[in-house]
Order: sequence, then structure tokens, then C-alpha cells
Amino acid sequence: MGKSVFIAEKPSVAQEFAKALKVNFGRRDGFLEADDYIVTWCVGHLVTMSYPECYDTSLKRWSLETLPFLPKVFKYEVIPAVSKQFGIVKGILTRDDVETIYVCTDSGREGEYIYRLVEQMAGVTGKKRKRVWIDSQTEEEILKGIRNAKDLSEYDNLSEAAYLRAKEDYLMGINFSRLLTLKYGRNIANYLKADRIVLSVGRVMTCVLGMVVRREREVREFVKIPFFRVIAEVETGIENSKKMGNVDSLVNPESPVNPEAPVNSASITHTFEAEWRVTDKSKYFESPYLYKDNGFKEREKAEELISYVSDPEPVISTLNSIEKKKDVKNPPLLYNLAELQNECSKLFKISPDETLKIIQELYEKKLVTYPRTDARVLTTAVCKEIHKNIGGLKNYFLAKDYANEILEKKMYQNISKTKYCNDKQVTDHYAIIPTGQGFGALNSLSQTAAKAYEIIVRRFLSIFYPAAQYQKISLTTVVKEENFFASFKILVDEGYLKVINYSFTKVKEEVEDKCDLEFFELLKKLKKGDKLPFNSITIKEGETSPPKRYSSGAIILAMENAGQLIEDDDLRAQIKGSGIGTSATRAEILKKLDNNKYIAINKKTQIIMPTLLGEIIFDVVYSSIKHLLNPELTASWEKGLNYVAEGSITSEEYMVKLESFVRLRTSGVLKLNNQSLLNGMFNEDSKYYK
Repeated sequence: MGKSVFIAEKPSVAQEFAKALKVNFGRRDGFLEADDYIVTWCVGHLVTMSYPECYDTSLKRWSLETLPFLPKVFKYEVIPAVSKQFGIVKGILTRDDVETIYVCTDSGREGEYIYRLVEQMAGVTGKKRKRVWIDSQTEEEILKGIRNAKDLSEYDNLSEAAYLRAKEDYLMGINFSRLLTLKYGRNIANYLKADRIVLSVGRVMTCVLGMVVRREREVREFVKIPFFRVIAEVETGIENSKKMGNVDSLVNPESPVNPEAPVNSASITHTFEAEWRVTDKSKYFESPYLYKDNGFKEREKAEELISYVSDPEPVISTLNSIEKKKDVKNPPLLYNLAELQNECSKLFKISPDETLKIIQELYEKKLVTYPRTDARVLTTAVCKEIHKNIGGLKNYFLAKDYANEILEKKMYQNISKTKYCNDKQVTDHYAIIPTGQGFGALNSLSQTAAKAYEIIVRRFLSIFYPAAQYQKISLTTVVKEENFFASFKILVDEGYLKVINYSFTKVKEEVEDKCDLEFFELLKKLKKGDKLPFNSITIKEGETSPPKRYSSGAIILAMENAGQLIEDDDLRAQIKGSGIGTSATRAEILKKLDNNKYIAINKKTQIIMPTLLGEIIFDVVYSSIKHLLNPELTASWEKGLNYVAEGSITSEEYMVKLESFVRLRTSGVLKLNNQSLLNGMFNEDSKYYK
């Protein structure tokens, strides 16, 4: 019987496979070998696509006459810096005594591509090939992956999608970068007084640049609009009012005014704010002076309303409605990479690229599951074994009490029937969760990595707890058909909220209408028809806010949702579709834009702004190949790749569309004569960079 080869994506992963196999390996140059097994590794990509000059030396010189460049057969080559390791791997894969190859590269599209390129260049034939697909690097998961390894051919569609993604980026990058550099590079260089400018254009990168520039221009062009809200300070009961002596005569005209009436000074401090809003009975209904439904565009109109409701004084309102109801807040869905990158950007002010490195480290140290995932839920199979993950967390000091409680009360038993488990929402990998193992590595983590691990653990444990329960009171009080609204909320059962109190910072509970228990109990005693005096009515001036610039985390979320930044966690989960780029590539794209000096990322705040060069590139692309700036179109390309991976369309169909797109856009740009027009746009851009 021949030997089995296990080929991993990098040396550290190969070592974990060797440990899991539990045999005595001899160390060789670039691989490990035992009687029945060989473990070897790539060092990331060993093979890459060849540049155009490898097809024809004349293509080394950039020329409009040679565009578009659309090879019938694509060429590949070994990356010189890693040629030694490629030679070692090739020798092993083609050895006569090797019978079976276990492909153990990353379980995803890019990992598949890394191996397939090696196999192609090494000329591997006549071997059994098995695909090991794992969600964590624990020994148990590795051995399960080897046992359940499927024939590599079952991943041929994924391989096709991987090749197509590379061809797409290659064809768009090379053709459009050369095309726009040759057409407009001299223009830009002259304008910026630079020797030469090479325009770097990409399917995803240029689209993301467009998102940043558009947002910056929205901020720049935003005109603040003042508005004026009318706020009443309301007392909780007429019997507690200083105005008591005069109120009786207003409520009951036959009662004499009693200026000596006693005041209950112990109770008069209970007041609350109520905001005026327009209703169909208001004298301002459908007025052109309204700002939304709760303010005015002009101060004079707000003052007019105050005068109207303040006559006669004192102002006594009538409680028109009081609604008491329960409100719940469920634990959020689990983290995928984009959500985690956004969270770490907010909490630790680190870039998505830094977050990915940290989560990759946690993965390699067996602390968490596979990081490059888009899913925010678990699979049914994982839910059946989830008690093991929870049980392991009894060894983590920050989670010990919660893990014990969940296990003792068997709070995990019905998790497969909740929204946190959905097989249809998981493609390659489920959400990022703690493995319940690897605690020996905790002390070797940086402070930020340890905190990142904590937030993953707390998010995971929170899904086994009930929702937070609130009691809410909403009331409306009326004066002369003008309605004033107020609402109050109090936490009655913290539920999952107790789990997400981070050790390093206080989690802000975003409750706008919070109040204390004593006051809440007082409000509950109010009933419809009660008379509530107004102590004062004032104007609160505000102004509209410009759109927020993207932070590095927020733009990752926007990329995940095809250019839409959706703040609400639940809504984001509902509308999630195909994004721009993938969880594996988004951080790298942002980093490339930064390195190219097209954008600037503030290191302290992680806020992103375009540079002058970035705006100029945007103008050039907008005036020539506008489609590259369209997030929906870019997302549709990604969706097409998913269809290929699923087998819904063929790679040939995809290539026909891709080549047609490149040919058509190239032809369109070649016909343009808009250089002088662009100079005017550059002048407009430069006003903001002096």
C-alpha cells in the first residue's frame, strides 16, 4: 500500500496535522515523513498567473494597440521566491510510492485555488485525491476532517470559481489599468506635477474607492438645516403641583381660587419631558413650516405654538393615552469576519487587516473556529455537539460561571430550533465561535488578541441566555388638540446582557428613554384623563447632521452588503446578499487602497477619507468606465462566481460575459476624447486639498 501525503497551506498548519496523526515523523527539508505518511506544505501561493510579456515579449511595452488583452489559454508560473518549496512539493506529489493526496489547504475558495495551481504546475496524475474540509484546528476536528474527506472532484465547481475569480481580477486589472494609464496618466502626472502616474484599477478596489469618495462628497456638500423642537416639562400629577390653588378653578370654574392652598413639597420634583408632535387634529397639520413631524423650520413658528398652548396659564394638559407594554431585546447573531472586523474597529481602533491577523492567530492556536466566514449562524450538526465547546469554556476564567450555568440548566438543548442555527445560511463555514480548547496559548496572546477572544466568547455564550426584558410606558398628553409625547423604558430582566459585560470596557446600553424604578412606578399609576400641569415649555434648537464618514470597520460591513451600510444588526442579517469581495479579501483591498495613497485611514480613529489622487482616479473612472464604481454590479460579479461554485452556471458562460465586458468597456474608452473636461474636475477636487 502506498503512502498518503497531507499538503497544508503553511508550515504551522502542517505541524498541527502531523501532531494529530500521532506517528513518529522524521524532519526533512520542506516536509515531514513517517512510514505511511508524508506531511508537506505550501507557503501561501507557490504559483501565480503570468504577465502579458510571457505570452509575447512585445506586450511588455504598454500600448493602446494591444488592448484588450484576452488570452485564449492562460499561462501560470512558479513564484521565484518560493521556487525551492515548490520543487520539494512537486517531488513529493509525483513520487511513485505516493498513492493518496489529502488536500489540507484552507477550507475555502482561495485555499482550493492554492492547491489546484500546484497540482497543475507539478503535473500530478494517477493519484487518489481527497479534500479535508475543517472548521477549526483542534485535533478532534482535524481527525474528523481526514475521516470524512471527500473525493477532490466534488470540489471541482469551487475550483472553477476560484480560477475565474483570478482571471477576472487579472483581465480587469491589466486591461483597465493599462488603458486608463495610457489614456489619462500623462494628464494626471502633469496636473500633480509628478514624473509619471500609473493608475491601479481593480474590480473590487475601484468600487470601494468610489464608496469612499462619494461619501466624502456627501459630507462636503451637506448643508446643515436648523430645526426647532417644542419640549414641555410635565408634572406627574395635579395634586402635587405648586399651582394647585389655581388649578381647581381652571378644571372647575365654579371653585374659588385659593392662593393659600398647601403644596406637597416632597412630591413636586417628579417631572418629565414631553415632545410636541403634529397630529391630524393639530392646527399645524400639513403645515409647510414643519420639520418632519416633531419640529419647525423656523423659530417663530415654535414660539407661536408655545404662545398658543400657554394661553391661559397655568397650562394644564390632559393625559390622552397611556400604553404599557413589554419589550424584548434578543441576543445578536454570532460573529462572522465582517461583523468582528467592525466590532474590533470600534472597540480597539484597529484595521480590518489587523483584526484578520488576530483572528487567524486565535484559529491557529486552536482557540476559535475558521475566521474567513460570512455566516453568522451554526449548523444543525454543530448544535448537536455544542455542549463540548461550552464545557471547554469552564477553563476560561471570564466565562467559567456562565458556562457552568448553561450546562447545569441545559440551556443549550433547544439551540438548534432558534435563529442561531440555520443550515441554509451556511455555505463553507459556520460562524466564528470558541472551540473550548487551546487555553495553553492564552498567556502568549497580545492584549488586543486576548480582548478579541473575550468578545467572541461572550457573544457565543449570550445566545444560550434569554432575551433582555424591558417594561415600556408611552404616553400622550394634550393641550388644545396639540399632542405632547413621552416614553420610558426600564430593564426588568437583564437576560443575556449580563454575559456581554466586557472586562476591559463598559458596554453602553443604548436606551434613550431610560428612567429609575421609583419614577417608573409613579408613572404606572397614571391613568387616562389625569390632569398634568406643564411647568415650562421651551424650544430646543437642533440641526441636521451630515452623513458619517466610513470607519475601516463600517466599510467592511458596507462591502458585505453591496455598498449599503446598515446599522441595525437584525435588519443587516435579513437583507444580506452578495457582497463586494469576500471575507477573505476585503481587508487586503482596503490595505491596498491605503498603500496606493488613494485613501487615508486615521490610525487613531480608523476614519477613512480619500486623498486628492484618490478623487482624481474616481473622476477618471467615472468619466470612462463608470460601471466599475457600481457596488451592485460588482456584487453581481461575485454572485456569478457563487453560481459557478454551486454548479448553476458553467465557467464558459461566465468567461463569455467577462470577456464581453472587458472588450466593450475598452472600446468605449478608446473612443473618448475627454481629457480637457477632466482638468476642470481635477481643479474642483483640489480646492479641498490646499
